[in-house]
Amino acid sequence: MIRIYSWGSGSEIPREGNVDLLPPVASDLDGNAAVWVDLVNPSPEEESRIFDRFLPIHPLSLEDATRSLRDPAGGAHLPKVEEFDGYLLVITNPLPDRLTKPPPHGTRLKRITSADRPQLTAILTRKVLITHHYLPLACVDTGWEFVRRHTGCGGRGPDYLFHLVLDAMVDEYAPVVERMSDKLDRIEHRLFAHPGPEHLPRLIHMKRTLSFLRKTLVMEREVLSRLYRGEFDLVAEDEAVYYRNVYDHLARYAEFVESGREMVTDLMQTHLAAVSNRLNEIMKVLTMISTVVLPMTLVAGIYGMNFHKGMPELDWEYGYAYSLGLMLLTGFGSFVLFRWKRWI
Repeated sequence: MIRIYSWGSGSEIPREGNVDLLPPVASDLDGNAAVWVDLVNPSPEEESRIFDRFLPIHPLSLEDATRSLRDPAGGAHLPKVEEFDGYLLVITNPLPDRLTKPPPHGTRLKRITSADRPQLTAILTRKVLITHHYLPLACVDTGWEFVRRHTGCGGRGPDYLFHLVLDAMVDEYAPVVERMSDKLDRIEHRLFAHPGPEHLPRLIHMKRTLSFLRKTLVMEREVLSRLYRGEFDLVAEDEAVYYRNVYDHLARYAEFVESGREMVTDLMQTHLAAVSNRLNEIMKVLTMISTVVLPMTLVAGIYGMNFHKGMPELDWEYGYAYSLGLMLLTGFGSFVLFRWKRWI
């Protein structure tokens, strides 16, 4: 599907529609025109209409844009920004639905892989913004709705329009980061209150999720830093301020992910230490019980031998009571010794 928002001169009302709003080639746009072309799960014919005829791009750019379709198992292309002759190629990875829309409580945890990572490809020129994605993306829809409410923003150029999409994409991290922070706090509380093996799968899942986010955030942070530093002529100096604002938000989320990974590592070590501590306490109690019973076992073993000669207690009337008393005395003496030594 192709949807298009087109602006003419400053006095004209922007138009929303399909490919009928486009001239045959992008160079036919007048000097004050601006166009946002959004390709949502496009067919090969639609991609050819835009990337071969309307705005021809380098074959390598088209290959990067269609990677998630060509290689579903390999996943989306990682974030990057490249400057070509006449246009700027930007690839980002919005959050997958599995993170923005968490499963119901009690659902079995599934590992997040590179195949779950969505891809958003953007082509920027002086007059045209093209966004290309095979999955519905909330950040693009948010930017689209903003344009509908503020119809005059298209006159600021494609670089401003693309900033709206990036800003909405970064804002998606806020509830995810807050939810993961709360989850880590709950796990930490339960870990100290009731350490047990049931916490380990959750910690491992959290660590994998944070590693997944970190890999994306580090590269997206680099992309945004290049966009706001004035490295590219297609990003105006006036609009670079907005990219810097998006970069600041993204940097804060990246810092949380880094600290979250460290916290998960610390919690895993704490969990292993708590389990080991608990095992040591159990072994200590069992060892004390065995040691207290050991003298009793020794007495019982001696009097259980089948040697009647030389053991006068065997024929003694009070021999049985004597042996029981001796067992109790040795056991009590061992217990008093351990208490005196503060071993128990």
